[in-house]
Amino acid sequence: MANPALTDDAVSPGAVAWVLTSTAFVFLMTAGLGFFYGGLVRDTNIINTMMMSVVSMGIVTLTWMVFGFSWAFGDNGMFIGNFDYSLWMGLDMKMWGDSGLPGLVFAAFQMTFAIISSAIISGSLVERMRFSAYCIMLALWSLLIYAPLCHWVWGPGGWIGEMGALDFAGGTVVHISSGVSGLVAGGILGPRRHVEKDLGPANVPFVILGGCLLWFGWLGFNGGSALSVTDGVAARAVATTFVASASSMLTWLALERILKGKSTSVGASVGAVAGLVCITPAAGFVTPGWSIAIGALGAPWCFATVEIVNRINLVDDTLDAFGLHGSGGIAGAILTGIFAVEDGLIYTGSFLLLGKQIAGALAGVAFSAVGTAIIVGVMKLLLKLRIPEDQEAGGVDQHTHGESYHSPVKQYPKAKSSDVSESTEQPSETV
Repeated sequence: MANPALTDDAVSPGAVAWVLTSTAFVFLMTAGLGFFYGGLVRDTNIINTMMMSVVSMGIVTLTWMVFGFSWAFGDNGMFIGNFDYSLWMGLDMKMWGDSGLPGLVFAAFQMTFAIISSAIISGSLVERMRFSAYCIMLALWSLLIYAPLCHWVWGPGGWIGEMGALDFAGGTVVHISSGVSGLVAGGILGPRRHVEKDLGPANVPFVILGGCLLWFGWLGFNGGSALSVTDGVAARAVATTFVASASSMLTWLALERILKGKSTSVGASVGAVAGLVCITPAAGFVTPGWSIAIGALGAPWCFATVEIVNRINLVDDTLDAFGLHGSGGIAGAILTGIFAVEDGLIYTGSFLLLGKQIAGALAGVAFSAVGTAIIVGVMKLLLKLRIPEDQEAGGVDQHTHGESYHSPVKQYPKAKSSDVSESTEQPSETV
């Protein structure tokens, strides 16, 4: 379907300004994720962990521009799009339907979602996966898993969207897909050989900074998904994002205090992110009051998942990508079916929307798990996925990137003795 030409009358200046601003917000989230993840690993792996987020900005920008956007939003039936928008053809100086947005604005905004979704997976793979293999996996996953699932939920004719399941800003598209895929990929890759859990995070300030950047960016992530500023939905989405995250953070801190004796700054950051994940599918569909409940219910759900996954130790979900994003995305989908203003269980007494939400979430889980297993399984047959054990023990940063978080001691040239004596003889000019 050809998009209409861009004209002054067709463009909504307020919507364009807001969505472009939100695009920058969401792009910044990937940097925030890098700090968040980087602070949680050993100090010899910080650079590599952050690079796994940074490199997604380059790889997924190109895969999304070449094929991904067209496969996600092309009009070709219920399962996948087409090649109409490959290389963003048909978008330059064109409108995106009747949205009031130029096509390139919509494509760039959606691109930032694809970027951070791909980067989230690294939370299950850090400290042991070869950087080159990870880059290949990112490119394949963004095209073969993210783009089709995006079409199912948001694309024209996508079957989950047509079924009536709600996903305002990516509970299934972003969080279930990345969290489940990370868990599966981590299981195939195998656990870390050298784990020092007693040492704790290497850089707590990085975790706090990353968490704050994620919270900041999430206002555009959810608020920008309204794609408009005139109907009040963007304002609702921003408000519910603030409230649910705050509610979840405080609930998480209370759980830490009760169960572990201390409320931690890392717990505050993780709890806030859990609330942000859970509110994502619901942000524009629920009232600010019910978003308190979503945060308060989502936090213990994610807290329990993180504890269970870490204790049963079947898969090394290193930085809890599944515990927060996969599990939180599932919780958010279910809670949307309960609290949505239109057709939610508490408003209608009907389980119809809740059933659709569960079906859509399970479809996202199944597709992401099976598709990722195939991608990583084939890669394992053809490539070396893991770094050598000695590099894993000594740290990935120096071996992979030739850099380290701690600067080496620099040897500056010493002053000559004559220079020293001359400098001491001269009167000081300091005031």
